[in-house]
Amino acid sequence: MARGNQRDQSRKKNEELKKKQNKTTTKLGKGGLLAKKENDADRMRAKQALADQKKEGDALAGAKKK
Repeated sequence: MARGNQRDQSRKKNEELKKKQNKTTTKLGKGGLLAKKENDADRMRAKQALADQKKEGDALAGAKKK
């Protein structure tokens, strides 16, 4: 019968760990998940625009050399 008690204690401990994990992963500060996604998208757009400008500049420099 000792095994049954150990199983119950293990389940209880596991539930508490899951609750703690859920609490920490859902906090995203002001604005929540949607604001984070929008902010990340803006950063990627800016990064892509910079990469496009660099490609255009390299293409123009290569055309002038030929």
